[in-house]
Amino acid sequence: MDPDAVADVTRVPHGGASDATLLDFSANTNPERPQGVVSVYESAYAAATRYPEDDYCEYRTAAGEYLGCEPLNVVPTAGGIEALRLAFGVTLDTGDDALLPEPGFGEYDREVRLQGATPNFVAHDRILETDPAPYDVVVVCNPNNPTGVGYRRADLVAYAQECRRAETTLIVDEAFLDFTDYRTLAGEPGVVVVRSLTKVFGLPGLRMGLAVATGGLHERLEVARPAWGLSTPAADVGAYCLRQTKFVAETRDRVRTERARVADRLRDSFEVYPSEAPFLLLGVHDRSVSDVIDEARRDGIVVRDATTFRSLDAHIRVAIRRRHENDRLLDALL
Repeated sequence: MDPDAVADVTRVPHGGASDATLLDFSANTNPERPQGVVSVYESAYAAATRYPEDDYCEYRTAAGEYLGCEPLNVVPTAGGIEALRLAFGVTLDTGDDALLPEPGFGEYDREVRLQGATPNFVAHDRILETDPAPYDVVVVCNPNNPTGVGYRRADLVAYAQECRRAETTLIVDEAFLDFTDYRTLAGEPGVVVVRSLTKVFGLPGLRMGLAVATGGLHERLEVARPAWGLSTPAADVGAYCLRQTKFVAETRDRVRTERARVADRLRDSFEVYPSEAPFLLLGVHDRSVSDVIDEARRDGIVVRDATTFRSLDAHIRVAIRRRHENDRLLDALL
């Protein structure tokens, strides 16, 4: 991190409601959790009186089996944000250039700037058409946040090959890939895959995540990661969740069905963007964004103000939750 850059960087707005009486559609986390998580968490309490084993063998093994990659290439992190910071920290230096999707997750811009590097932007649906040679790092979010557009693995593999020829590191954020049928890019040479376990398993407060890379990239990530960076409860619950493949499949089916139903209902009142993620980006037609947000809140619903994303000036984003909850969202918005 560049100490001189810190003074010019600010915090990034995110979704999430602190008022438990409100139904939160601003954060894209699963409202369901795998059965058995509570007992695993409680069992971890006794072990939390001592430092965790820093090799996180069980967590890496479960992640490798889940992703279909070599467990030794897995780097445990306290959530996807820490994995991103690690990835940028070992690939960017002061004065370097990074290419980021627009609109895109605001933490990419922030983390690049913290390294003293320069963020450059391209439309998210054109990023795989861009020549990676002028950049030290290219970031792809699959599916993209906040638009929900996904990228085929074959297209990403082809672009990863271009990045290798250009000696450009490709960082692929797969925070929402569990909600799709796409295969991970974990294990692809020259690529750092960033994963968040907190979205699909509905446990954002536990901060479970990981990065995957091979060769020299993996060695740098492994050296740079903080010692004991993953708490014992997070490591134990994470390893357990990664083995709940039936839960993931059921979640994927529910989100797909409900996303199509909600999108169909909203089309007459909003511009509904195509999505393969557990959320929908909505363009507001005749009302102001603040009016839509305020009206929904009066009905006990919190939606995401998407005008905080670059290039979006009349948009909101809504998560896809359970059917009865989605019905409340529809009633509030329509």
